[in-house]
Amino acid sequence: MAGERFARIATAGRCISRIFIAGAVVFGLSLGIGAHAANNSVQGAKKDEGYSTEAPTAILIEASSGSVLFEKNADELRAPSSMMKLMTAEVVFHMVKQGELKLTDEFKVSENSWRKGGAPAGGSTMFAAIHSSVSVDDLLHGAIIQSGNDSCMVLAEGIAGNETSFAEMMTKRARELGLTRSTFGNSTGLPNPDNKMTVRELSMLARHIIQTYPEFYKLFSQQEFTWNKIRQQNRNPLLKSLDGADGLKTGYTKEGGYGMVGSAVQNGTRLIVAINGLEDKDDRAAEAKKLLEWGFRNFETRTLFAAKSPVGSAKVFGGNQRWVRLTTAEPVRVMVQKNGNDRLIARIVYDGPVRAPIEQGQRIGAIKVWRGANVAVEEPLYASDAVTTGTTMQRAIDGASELMIGMFRAGIEKL
Repeated sequence: MAGERFARIATAGRCISRIFIAGAVVFGLSLGIGAHAANNSVQGAKKDEGYSTEAPTAILIEASSGSVLFEKNADELRAPSSMMKLMTAEVVFHMVKQGELKLTDEFKVSENSWRKGGAPAGGSTMFAAIHSSVSVDDLLHGAIIQSGNDSCMVLAEGIAGNETSFAEMMTKRARELGLTRSTFGNSTGLPNPDNKMTVRELSMLARHIIQTYPEFYKLFSQQEFTWNKIRQQNRNPLLKSLDGADGLKTGYTKEGGYGMVGSAVQNGTRLIVAINGLEDKDDRAAEAKKLLEWGFRNFETRTLFAAKSPVGSAKVFGGNQRWVRLTTAEPVRVMVQKNGNDRLIARIVYDGPVRAPIEQGQRIGAIKVWRGANVAVEEPLYASDAVTTGTTMQRAIDGASELMIGMFRAGIEKL
């Protein structure tokens, strides 16, 4: 019985278009912006017109709404290199916030973390002395500002006993955050076949860190950090080249190439960029900066639906009413091009019909807004009212209706 179904969308004066997806009919909302308002199908849209990048994989999002402004191979799994340290940091941030760890707690620098991540390794390091004890706070500074491999290894060993167990914690935490494809083999991003992330999930992780841990996010913009009498500069080139830049992380391995997750705020709008796979670190800096500048120059925020306002309705099975109204907890906002060339389509997606009884506030599905071929923003939808179980007759009528719809679909599929 479950499947993508008819959805009634609140039009608020906008024009309705029917979209045929995978043999099921749903009602979508064609949102023309400015003088270019027109119906447009997802299938016929061209991808990311008006901009190109040399980066093999790239994405640009607006932080507040999560609206995607540009993407290129955004779901391609690649070695994230040191950008993966964002996940290491998030695990530590989360434990501190939950009271499971204190910034004043100290962990010992093992020979393993010193030899493989410290000065003898020749990679990025905070130069923590072997067998010394370092606080969680200082280790976070070393991991974020200096990209210290030793910092991450000491944290991993101190928290989980070894890197392998900590990497399992990273993967588990990633799933809790909705990062469904990321996998981790260590805490540093050093070459390991299990270290895989997409730029989409890197941008999602960056957005989560910015919104959830503002007190820790300040570390990403700190220009330098001194440890063991060695002063090192922040490795993020955007901090000195782009107004409003305040994070996040660069990365490089031979396997993954040069990559970066960056963020900046201009005129009250925060954008996040993630790129990976470039062959030159100067190209990495240039491409990230150009993509952010393009986003700030060409886009502005529009509100499609206010918080808690009716967005649409979903079909109910076996209830005392046939439809349930849907709302969002937060406003549905999307970044649109200032020149008015964007054509957006909104569609309610849910498995249904939704079986009664339904509680008020129960999550039903989501509203997705497409810009061309790409999903620009997605927000969960909730039942605005409770729906009780219907009478025996109402349930019988709904059952017969679903049977007829199923037979109709089966006939369509045979054709």
